[in-house]
Amino acid sequence: MTSLRRPRRLVAGDRVAIISPSGPFPPDKLQAGLDVMRSWGLEPVLLDHTLDTHPQFSYLAGTDADRGRDFQAAWSDPTFAAVISARGGYGTQRMLEHVDWQALRQLEPKAYVGFSDATPLHEAINVRLGVATIHGPMPAWTVFIEDGETQEHLRQTLFEPESVQKIAPTTARTLVPGRATGVTFGGCVSLLSSGIGTPETRARAEGGILIIEDLEEEDYRLDRILTQLRRTGWLDNLAGVVAGSWTDCRPSYEQIRAVLIDRLGDYNVPIVEEFRFGHCRPSWTIPLGVSATLDADAGTLVLDVPALT
Repeated sequence: MTSLRRPRRLVAGDRVAIISPSGPFPPDKLQAGLDVMRSWGLEPVLLDHTLDTHPQFSYLAGTDADRGRDFQAAWSDPTFAAVISARGGYGTQRMLEHVDWQALRQLEPKAYVGFSDATPLHEAINVRLGVATIHGPMPAWTVFIEDGETQEHLRQTLFEPESVQKIAPTTARTLVPGRATGVTFGGCVSLLSSGIGTPETRARAEGGILIIEDLEEEDYRLDRILTQLRRTGWLDNLAGVVAGSWTDCRPSYEQIRAVLIDRLGDYNVPIVEEFRFGHCRPSWTIPLGVSATLDADAGTLVLDVPALT
């Protein structure tokens, strides 16, 4: 696995496209998050279908085709410096087939920000476009709106990426000791598993550092997810694992940890947990598609280059 093309960093005055590839959300929450971004000097712009709801399925923000068209338009428009998902939920996988990836591959890269259900879009941009992305909080998410540390870590990643090139949360804890270098990839682990075999998902880990987290999973379901990834060979040649938050996963964090060790420990690669990203407060930002060194003993992930140029 090689490092991907890095988009440019953001500067005050940049226009950023806000899309809804997943589910709907309260508009007032989005406005509160956009106000934070405006305070950074950005000009957020809602695409045509950002506030849509699906005519039949209340869990979707508009039709698959319209959500796909919004992403296509946002990435194709050279006046946008970044594309940002408003919130997660469910539905991103459904809109991917409505995007002309070949046409987008010819364009200049731009930053993409999102997490949770945005995971398939990260994979698609990484694999189909060869562009690094930003696993980070979204503006209609309550934690982003309310938590200053969450906001600041994303702001620094977008505007001053050198300042967060070393990611070292004080909560980090060693599961398997060691040190490894590889390209970061991953996201919400249940979405990674459900994407296996689709055109947007990579075939193998190929020496990469896997970034994983999830929300409201039972221990047996996490076991099933990781077993699926193992049996497909998707984790072959894995270099290391960085585990983030497991918010509201049951029956206990200790049992989730036991599943991680059981399903990943025999790869004999460094593994670190409680890395303060994903569905948690505060929630830090992790670049995907960038070469980095994981030191599980020290609890650090150091990017070889800044996330953005």
